Amino acid sequence: MRKLTGILLAAIMIVCGLGGATAEGLQAPDYVMEGYDGGSSNHDWETNLFFQRMQEKTGISFEYRQYTDEEAWESRKTALTDGENLPDVLFKAGLDDAETLAMAESGVLIDLKPYLAEYAPDLWALLEANPDYLEAITLPDGTIRALPGITELPSNNLIWINQTWLNNVKMEMPTTAEELTEVLRAFRAQDPNRNGKKDETPLSVLGVWDLRFLGHAFGIVENDYYLHTEDGKAVSSLTSEENRAFLTWLHQLWEENLLSHQSFTIVDSLRQITDSNAAITYGAFLSTTPLSVVPASAMDQYTVLTPLTCNGKQIYRDLLGPVTKGTFGLTRNCKDPEKLIAWVNYLYTEEGSILVQAGQEGSEYFWNEDGKWEWMADLQTVASDVLPNVTLSEGGILPGIVTLDFQAKYADKSTGTLIDQMSRVKDYAVMPFPQGYLAKEDAEQIAKLQAEIAPYAEQMMAEFITGDLSLDDETWNDFREGVERRGMADMLALWQKYVR
Repeated sequence: MRKLTGILLAAIMIVCGLGGATAEGLQAPDYVMEGYDGGSSNHDWETNLFFQRMQEKTGISFEYRQYTDEEAWESRKTALTDGENLPDVLFKAGLDDAETLAMAESGVLIDLKPYLAEYAPDLWALLEANPDYLEAITLPDGTIRALPGITELPSNNLIWINQTWLNNVKMEMPTTAEELTEVLRAFRAQDPNRNGKKDETPLSVLGVWDLRFLGHAFGIVENDYYLHTEDGKAVSSLTSEENRAFLTWLHQLWEENLLSHQSFTIVDSLRQITDSNAAITYGAFLSTTPLSVVPASAMDQYTVLTPLTCNGKQIYRDLLGPVTKGTFGLTRNCKDPEKLIAWVNYLYTEEGSILVQAGQEGSEYFWNEDGKWEWMADLQTVASDVLPNVTLSEGGILPGIVTLDFQAKYADKSTGTLIDQMSRVKDYAVMPFPQGYLAKEDAEQIAKLQAEIAPYAEQMMAEFITGDLSLDDETWNDFREGVERRGMADMLALWQKYVR
């Protein structure tokens, strides 16, 4: 899911450090840069114009060790932890929490915090203005071993509802769980796609994980560990009466065929409608964008469902948050950390952010009379040449910042509409639990407990929803006891250490 921002931008917009020449030949690069940039990006760091422009700007050149195979990079990170053939800088590093902690413990990654205020003033200003960003990237020992990617773009698992169908059944946008139920009933009964067939799926989801985003209608917004913070405490709603009411409602949707009976067996690729001439059969679904479920020709039919109201409040889970950790680090081999911290600081400025994601004004894009920016080349050329050879979007999360202001000013109407739609939820979205690093011992214990609690909870909730297991006082008490036996009290105690 951390690739969502890059994937979204590329999908919407599309429907090298060389050493200086001397008399004796090429000058040796100043530093060695290593990282992952693969998948569908087709970047080549050796020839990418972004790095060439950065060399002209800073005078700093690199020898590149670019990994394009994700499995090979995962293996390489293990070797890096052991200190094998270290580069100076890790870029697009994709370090998870355990890897960052391990590289800190082995002394591979140096502490960057002492350099930030002086040599990365733009990043430091962002961190000071947003203390939660600083807390997210700070290790338990107070050091900062890796810098983040920061995005202002909304990126979430959202509820998309078919506005065309709402118009056809003459109903308003639902604002509560009860109203959504009535809308889904109309979708099922009134042939809203107007093809004379009973082929409508009122609500499509992918398993319990998707369904949990509907829990906000009952006041439930929790992370993947079934936790949130409340009045300074780590709390779980898993065995609460609110969750029981939520599961009872989902069972009602299942019984009335309002919730797809393929919800626990289908995968995203199988539910996707790719034929632009095919009938649109989905009334509402959970996804990051409509494009992952319906063709571009049907995208305008869908609008984001504004978070439903529960007890007078609207709240929604912020899935990813603005911070992606582990994108950039310096190893103990780096002799000039000040210079490379200053180099990467440029990516936390608006100018640097635009350069790495869209290129240079007047070369790759221009501003039109409406104050919107457009590509100078046709979209086919942008896809085949500009994105792979000039920018570094896609292929791994970049250090730096992605600003909402620039992306929202892209001239394509569909892009602006989609960003506007997704931004509707941003005002209601909250992180259930603060981002941050767990101590190694705590992380290991939490992982063990999660391996016991999560599979049991998801299986039981799926059975409650489908009716394979009746949800009554006896079975609910059994469920609550089962969760407790698997260590929920210990889980809460461990997470309590990280409540801020």
